[in-house]
Amino acid sequence: MSFQPNALCFGDEFPATGMPCLVHVEGHGLTMTFLSDRDAGERRSESVPFAELTVSAGGLDHDQLVATWRGPTGQRTLYLKNPDVIRVFRQAAPDHLTIPLEQAAEQVRQVRQRRRIMWTIVGGALLASVLGLWFGSDLLVELAVDRIPIEWERKLGESAYHDFLARQEVMKEGPVVAAVTEMTHRLTDQIPENPYRFEITVVKSDVVNAFALPGGYIVVFTGLMKKAESPEEVAGVLAHELNHVLQRHGLERIVKQLGFVAVVSIVLGNQHGLSGVMKQLGVELMTLKFGRAQETEADLTGLQLLYRAKIDPSGMITFFQRLAEKDEARVEWLSTHPMSAARAERLRTELASLPRREAVPFSFEWKTVREK
Repeated sequence: MSFQPNALCFGDEFPATGMPCLVHVEGHGLTMTFLSDRDAGERRSESVPFAELTVSAGGLDHDQLVATWRGPTGQRTLYLKNPDVIRVFRQAAPDHLTIPLEQAAEQVRQVRQRRRIMWTIVGGALLASVLGLWFGSDLLVELAVDRIPIEWERKLGESAYHDFLARQEVMKEGPVVAAVTEMTHRLTDQIPENPYRFEITVVKSDVVNAFALPGGYIVVFTGLMKKAESPEEVAGVLAHELNHVLQRHGLERIVKQLGFVAVVSIVLGNQHGLSGVMKQLGVELMTLKFGRAQETEADLTGLQLLYRAKIDPSGMITFFQRLAEKDEARVEWLSTHPMSAARAERLRTELASLPRREAVPFSFEWKTVREK
């Protein structure tokens, strides 16, 4: 008859690593069979009644039933791991062992629950890593940006904004400034729960451009005013730049370039450190290159903002159409930004999906504004 141990017993007369034994659960208690001399096949058995046993959960993962008692040679400890033997033990055990067995079972449940939580955390971390690799770093950047307060973002943009204006001819009053101010108010009044205090500055320059900095700072060049054929075209550009701020596109680019920890260190660090880093970033911020997805998002949300402000959105479309003439033979997928023709087409499709709404003209005379 083969000898297949199903438990391990420890005691003073046994090796430190324990003595394998075959346990049978019987009506009175446990009977253990030890193979004292395997080569000779000599066996000896011992029995212990339930009345002498105390039980608990044990083992490395607390998934074993541990029975202890005092034998003729001292303390004995028996580790039962076989589920079938444990089940038979629980069924045969008298009432005085019921509570200890329930406590042991509860320990096992807690260990298994902690193990599930641990594997859930490990699995979640692995899944996040896989998703991060799958979707690129954009998702992680968005999560990091969400943790940066608006005031911190404003600090980042403010330094570069004032540093840039210090070297420019700023227009502080006149028809151009009044026109841009009216456009800005019409647009920002339609932004619900606006967290930004937008500062729009007109710079006298032939550059046909406008740009937005993190924190709500926007610069409009007079060259753009002269190039535009209607105030609605300028308002379209403004709506686009406002949405770069609202969507925090500039902050995303900075976090992607410097890293979240570096940005937080800049904001929380001393002002000398902030100034130095922002000067280094200054040129980059002035020529900030948004991703194609960010440009498309700013286009579409900008058009919706124009619509809510009752400013004719077709001005944004005609402006891109005119810019498309300069695109010539460029291929869209070789460009960092969507081609102007494609942008105009997307905007035209978006506008067609909106209910018709009567536009309200601006109060100023556009011809006067362009001549200044």
